[in-house]
Amino acid sequence: MMNRNPIYQKIVIKVGTNVITGKDGRLDTGVLAQLTCQIAELHKQGVQVILVSSGAVGAGRSIVTLAGNLPPVATRQVLSATGQIRLINTYTDMFADHGLITAQILVTKEDFRDRVHYLNMRTCFASLLHQHIIPVVNENDAVSVTELMFTDNDELSGLIASMMHVDGYIILSHVDGLFDMKTGNSAIIREISPSEKHFHQYIAPGKSEFGRGGMLTKCHIAQKLSRLGITVHIANGKTPDILLSILDGKCPGTTFLPEKPTYGPKRWIAHTEGMEKGSVTINDGARSALTSGERANSLLPVGIESVQGTFFKGDIVKICATDGTVLGYGMAGYNSEKTRSILGQKGQKPFIHYDYLYIIQ
Repeated sequence: MMNRNPIYQKIVIKVGTNVITGKDGRLDTGVLAQLTCQIAELHKQGVQVILVSSGAVGAGRSIVTLAGNLPPVATRQVLSATGQIRLINTYTDMFADHGLITAQILVTKEDFRDRVHYLNMRTCFASLLHQHIIPVVNENDAVSVTELMFTDNDELSGLIASMMHVDGYIILSHVDGLFDMKTGNSAIIREISPSEKHFHQYIAPGKSEFGRGGMLTKCHIAQKLSRLGITVHIANGKTPDILLSILDGKCPGTTFLPEKPTYGPKRWIAHTEGMEKGSVTINDGARSALTSGERANSLLPVGIESVQGTFFKGDIVKICATDGTVLGYGMAGYNSEKTRSILGQKGQKPFIHYDYLYIIQ
């Protein structure tokens, strides 16, 4: 039980495949029961919880024996389509034991590309939380293939955490946190500042047995969210009462400390990497103005050297330096044709207004 009021009022919890499945891919109902019990306790304390859960493909492995030699994409579609039913039914039954109602939401990366669709999703989540319903979210693996796929559910849950302006984002993995590989004793790093970038020196690259992502992906997403003002925790989902400990302020595992919160369209734009419709290359003067951090600057046509691709007003575009470095992303104020006609010109309205600009460098 928690000893005091929870430190967060709204959270996203991401549960990894290897937390809730055994080595054979079957769902671990003991771990699932423990997690749902903790979430029910948090709900009782007034915490709004969005649960992003992997495990559909793993659950599918436990109930389907595939015949013939299916290609990898088809195999994933079959396993996820069958396994998702078992996964959501398990959550539904376990939450019902605590008097809670669940809702299933399956999404693809394409759902986040359009601002209007994005806002519609946000309304759906907000309405479910208002009705005290636990949203259980997963990628729609049955229709998501190749470029439409998220890196993994870390990316998906990060998008939802940003979209819903949560206080805390908790990644439950099968390890205790981020380990310092430089010291030789592999001590857990308890806190990471938003300015940290060199995660390779702390972790050994690799992927989980059944999942698509790895610790490096988790770190990059955690850092991005911390720069938006969200506190991020990476902890071991199999540790008893791990969620209650985090919400009690004990902070086991690794905590990514937040910067000042960012709101509005910038939160959406911050997660649009790979969703851009085109790009622009800017000169050194514009690069210096956008990345200095001394004051807020918009991207003006006078600072643009070239335009790549075809896009319309309101589309997301990538901003690159002349050496190819990706500097950020923003919402275009002109279409590509108009931008080409006025690039390098002074006295024009901003191509990307500061309010719709996210700089990563």
